[in-house]
Amino acid sequence: MKPRHVNITNEHTGQIVAAFGRSYLIQTMGGLFSCVPRGKKSIFACGDWVNLDETGDHEGVITSARERSTLLLRSAAHRHKLIAANATQVAIIVASDPSFSDELVARILVAAESAGMESIIILNKSDLEEKSIAARQRLEPFAKAGYKVLSLSAKNDINPMLPVLYGNMTVFIGQSGMGKSTLVNALIPGTNAATREISTFLASGKHTTTNARLYRLNEDSTVVDCPGLQEFGLAHLDWREIASGFREFSPFAGQCRYPDCRHLTEPGCSIAAATTLGTIHERRLELYRRIITAEGAR
Repeated sequence: MKPRHVNITNEHTGQIVAAFGRSYLIQTMGGLFSCVPRGKKSIFACGDWVNLDETGDHEGVITSARERSTLLLRSAAHRHKLIAANATQVAIIVASDPSFSDELVARILVAAESAGMESIIILNKSDLEEKSIAARQRLEPFAKAGYKVLSLSAKNDINPMLPVLYGNMTVFIGQSGMGKSTLVNALIPGTNAATREISTFLASGKHTTTNARLYRLNEDSTVVDCPGLQEFGLAHLDWREIASGFREFSPFAGQCRYPDCRHLTEPGCSIAAATTLGTIHERRLELYRRIITAEGAR
């Protein structure tokens, strides 16, 4: 369900900059407000522009929201988890050590493609030279598919990633242990202090896990920092949408022998043929098939 469109007409319209379940922190021209949605359903995400009614000292109720340009989400069979609204790109953080799940990377890329967002992959801890070589080899299937892969060390130099952040609203997402917190702290000094300030503002105790937090780099650039995750469900997508999320499949769309070919074991599959010829990396087709099978995609 999409929030309905509203016009920005007063200082109590603002952007959600932190999400805590059904509680949200909203930055308005009149300052920060701690708000809850009207009604039982929580249909808002970090990055949403919303309208609110003030109910107390910097407290309010969200009444409506502007239409979103994008919405990144993950889902299980009967539950959707909203991650960020209005973002332009996703930055998937992986590391040379510990090992990362390339299936998780593939799943996030599919979700971003479905949402109409660009994607980049950031390989952190590139100063671990030996392990970095192995990590780059694991990322080769994504590079071959056309995704930009940046190598850097969050502890030493984050400059390689700055040009791709400017002018964008970027969602930082990845597994726990990849060094994302170090990267965010290097990019946005004072992040830990800001988190403590938010906890105090919201009377602490009530909010222990932040779903997402938006930080402004400059007038035109923002970053949404998400907690580490270990899984990324795609139950909200059917098999055709998942296949469309593998961008290198698109030149072969409609060329299979059977119109309803799911690119699994069907004869005359153009995707399988392109993989045999080396046009599509075999690991990408393997990942697609694993995701389709795991999701039981309709």
